[in-house]
Amino acid sequence: MGWWQINADTLAASRFVLSPLAETFAALKLLHSGTATHPGERAWLADHLPGYRARLAADPVTAHLVRAGLGKDWIADFLTPTPRDGETIEAGLALIRAADPGRARAHLTVSLAGPLPAVLDRDDLPERAAALLSYVWTEAVRPDWDRRRRVLEADVVARTALASRGGWAAVLDSLRPGRTRWLGGNRLQVNLHEYPPREIAGAELVFVPVTPKGGWVSWEDPGRYALIYPCAGALTDPGARAVPASLGVLLGSARAEVLVLLDSPLSTTQLVAVTGQGLGSVGRHLRVLLDAGLVERRRAGRSVLYSRSAAGDVLVGAQHRRDS
Repeated sequence: MGWWQINADTLAASRFVLSPLAETFAALKLLHSGTATHPGERAWLADHLPGYRARLAADPVTAHLVRAGLGKDWIADFLTPTPRDGETIEAGLALIRAADPGRARAHLTVSLAGPLPAVLDRDDLPERAAALLSYVWTEAVRPDWDRRRRVLEADVVARTALASRGGWAAVLDSLRPGRTRWLGGNRLQVNLHEYPPREIAGAELVFVPVTPKGGWVSWEDPGRYALIYPCAGALTDPGARAVPASLGVLLGSARAEVLVLLDSPLSTTQLVAVTGQGLGSVGRHLRVLLDAGLVERRRAGRSVLYSRSAAGDVLVGAQHRRDS
């Protein structure tokens, strides 16, 4: 397994960061695999996979670059610069575009675990990679970036609440279950690969959520490290939050959306982030649903979490069956 040696000060100073480039690279990985993990991803792939494949078919060099860069067990480092707080997609792409061509080729030999194919022995690989990621951002990520950002923000709220209840060990164990784990002794497991441990005490450490399933690590020696992880699945699939039409008529569409979302506990702040509704509106909907006995609330650390009651489950289930 791969692990990082970390100290208490580094962990205490770590923070969550949202990254348009990381989200775009995760989308590229999803397009490359072509395999959805939930109905929302299937719909997204149906919309964007044909265009992506046509683009690569027209550009065989870039197609080779993607296959080599994503590798089997390792991603070519120049494709995943360490995200920075507040970094725009343009700034992230500029870092890839500015990568040294020789180092890019060296990174590809690592991800390939073998010699570089002749077709990739060229100096324009960073520019090609940046151009492809720009295409993925423009065509497949930017159109629904506002929704994606709300999901990312909601996930950060959930992880922060978890830290207040169970400490950082609980958060680290939850990021990529089975892959990330707090080992004790100031050791953070980051993946399952047998790589030498890295000493990162005193470094800047960020955690970066993405909506597609998966994740990776990146770093800039000597002092910046990132662990990219997938959001909780319940937040990432818009189809899983579909509001039955009859329930929308009964409660109003906005209030019905809140009730449907509460199949798992969420805070008011998370509901605001995921729905895009205002704080006052969400608060009013919750009060009505509480008074009707359709939701319950409980305190978790400094957060108040809301979830559907048994009566709420019956109502939502009945309306789903009625509309199906």
